[in-house]
Parts: sequence; structure tokens; C-alpha cells
Amino acid sequence: MSESPAGDKIQKLLAQAGVGSRREMEKVLEAGRVTVNGKEAKLGDRAFAGDKLAIDGKAVTQSDQSTAGRVLIYNKPEGEICSRKDPEGRPTVFDRLPKLKNSRWISIGRLDFNTSGLMIFTTDGQLANGLMHPSSEIDREYLCRVLGNVDEAMLQRMIDGVLLEDGVARFTDIVDGGGEGANHWYYVALMEGRNREVRRLWESQDIQVSRLKRVRFGRVFLPSSLRQGQWQEMERKDVEDLYQMAGLTAPKPPKILPKEKQKMERQQRKNRGVQRARKSKR
Repeated sequence: MSESPAGDKIQKLLAQAGVGSRREMEKVLEAGRVTVNGKEAKLGDRAFAGDKLAIDGKAVTQSDQSTAGRVLIYNKPEGEICSRKDPEGRPTVFDRLPKLKNSRWISIGRLDFNTSGLMIFTTDGQLANGLMHPSSEIDREYLCRVLGNVDEAMLQRMIDGVLLEDGVARFTDIVDGGGEGANHWYYVALMEGRNREVRRLWESQDIQVSRLKRVRFGRVFLPSSLRQGQWQEMERKDVEDLYQMAGLTAPKPPKILPKEKQKMERQQRKNRGVQRARKSKR
């Protein structure tokens, strides 16, 4: 994570600061919305850690790359979107996360509105990009309940590969999860995270998915003790393992001040209260 003698590409620095993905930052640069030390920057320009970056005139605080990013595990309930804001006013996964100063949470992958389970958030844009890049070849595992008659030939077709509208998709593994009658549970794993890929693979076989929950991302499992709508800070050894999965070396751990830790604990208690209130209304 050392800085290049010639500086780093500006989209990389902006992504590391948690403003957005590198691809998003490239578009922002092309639109002429970025300045470096008061001068408009272009795509391909480089900058240093001490330079003053701004988007639309608003200063961007660069992340300290000598310190590892913070990482949260979140158990997403159904009925939350993965965008930061929603024109329809629906709740988002970011609503429950602890508030940050001079940085923001970046989601590592997404889940659709009706999918629950494991999500990972970090303040390190480079870590997020590394984990989401196809070259990392990190598999995801889901528990799904399906409606329909499933046979061995059908399961084998989905492992061999099925042509969908955006290319061939396949499960790398399928394990029977039990169940009776037409409703049956399966654990499925795949290497990609295309939009609604698990559901679309089953639908290609005329099978409907009635429940879908992500239970694993690479070597990170959803803790059984973590209830829906709750988050927990990842332990240092697990953060180091996450950096390794992304092909990176974990820097020194970040410092969490006592006041910030107290805020996080208050937010956790508030989340539990909101979750109970939502359940009581159902």
C-alpha cells in the first residue's frame, strides 16, 4: 500500500477515501468535477496523499493507508436496499450502521431487496475493490428455499452452466439443506455476484426461490449469534484474513477512541429497539 514516487491515480485515492468505486470516480473525473489543489483534474492525472482533493468544491479527506480499514459484519433483513438513499423512502442497510467522521462505509457486494444475510462493510476503498474484483475469485454461499420439483439432472445443469441473458452462470456447489414436499432448502455457492444471479439460475429451471439468505463470503461466515438488523466489528485477526483474501497486506489496526466506541454501543442498542418495533407492527 506504499505510495508511488509519481503519485497515485486520482480515482484510486478517491476510492480509498470511500467516496465511491474506482469506476464511479473515473466518471466523476471525466465530468470535470474533481480538483486537486484547486485545479481541475483529468482522468489519468496523479496526486499525492498530501494533496487537497475536492469533488464539486467539497473537500475529500484522504484515508490513512498506513492504518487498516475498519470492517463490519451486518446481518441484512429483507426489506432493505443497498443504496445510501432511496427516492421511495425505503430503509437502507446504511441506516443502522455506526456514524463515521471523515470517512464512510463501503459495502463489499450487494444483496437485493428481498434477500437477507451476510454483508460486509469497510472504510478502506482499496480493500473493497480488491474483494469485489473478479480476479479475487471469492465464492459466495447462499441458503435458499425453492418451490418446485427438483431432480438430479436439474442440479447438474446448474453446475455445468446455464446461459442467461448476461452470459453463462453456474453454481460451483449445491448441497441439500432438507425440507419436505415442494418446499426444499439448498445451500448453493457461486463465484460471481451478478444481479439476482442465484434467483435467475433457479428460474431458468422453472423453479421459484421463496427465501434467499447469504451465509458466507469467502472465509467469512455469518455468525449465528448475529440477529437480523444487527452489526458487529470484525476482530483484528479476521480483518487480516480479509486483506489476505484481497491479495493485500493489512496495515496496523485503526484506533477507535472511547467516545466513538460508546457511540457505537448506543447505536447497537437503538438498532435492537427499532428491530423490535418493526416486528411488533407485523
